[in-house]
Amino acid sequence: MTVTEQEREHIAVYEVVPRPAVFSLWERRRNRQLHWLVECIAEATGAFLYTFAGAGATAAYVLGNILQIPGLGSVLQIGIAYAVGIALAMAVCLSTSHGQFNPGITIHAMVFHGLPPLKAFRYIIAQIFGAYIACLLVYIQYKQLIHAAVDALKAKGVYDTTMFTPSGPGGIFGLYVNPGSNLGYVLVNEFVCDFVLGLVIFACTEPGNNLSTPTTMPWLISLAYGVVVWGYAPIGLAANSARDLGGRFAALTLFGRAASGGNYAALASLTNIPATLLAGVFYELVFNDSTRST
Repeated sequence: MTVTEQEREHIAVYEVVPRPAVFSLWERRRNRQLHWLVECIAEATGAFLYTFAGAGATAAYVLGNILQIPGLGSVLQIGIAYAVGIALAMAVCLSTSHGQFNPGITIHAMVFHGLPPLKAFRYIIAQIFGAYIACLLVYIQYKQLIHAAVDALKAKGVYDTTMFTPSGPGGIFGLYVNPGSNLGYVLVNEFVCDFVLGLVIFACTEPGNNLSTPTTMPWLISLAYGVVVWGYAPIGLAANSARDLGGRFAALTLFGRAASGGNYAALASLTNIPATLLAGVFYELVFNDSTRST
């Protein structure tokens, strides 16, 4: 008996790679009763991978500078880490939860694509939780170097002015701006970068865009994240409310209220949401064309 092309397209994975009975039983129950939980775990895992990659590279850079260990990290390395983290998150989790990993994208899906509000709320909580756990694990893995860096700052008498800045150990987890930064300019920087990211994400995930295939889409989006980190992170950039809030909650857990971030905290956690929504509207009005063939 020959298999036609149409039949071949509809062969299920289990027909090619059989699963043990226990996993097949769990899969049926998961898909019928616990799909919402698995989707939340996927969103948390995606945010975890993105944050784990970026915060780890940030730790190497910050601690290397404080402890004067040459070659331990760079802004280039941080940008690459975040970009690869995004690609890994989509590779692992995209097929389970549609790979949002960002409250701005989730809220856009709720407003424009009918994502139920309860599901959106679950996704956002899961995303923040994933980033929070990632930061706590990075702290554990770098604990000895972090404590050494804190001692070095205290010995130099600059702990109070450096600890909760992008150059201090607190900046590995929470996102801060340099002392004396004008928050108006920081807001413009954040909004523009988030708008660009949103525009790229919507273009790459639009079915009619033949230049963005399922295999190139994760890398195109990842490169967009790399671009904004390489070029604009020194000014002050969050780019993802889950990364910001998860990291800030971790910093508060580890270092207390001094890690709150002041007025910048609200800017970092909220700006990407309206920027992403505006990018979605802009893309729909200018670039999207439903008459294109897929």
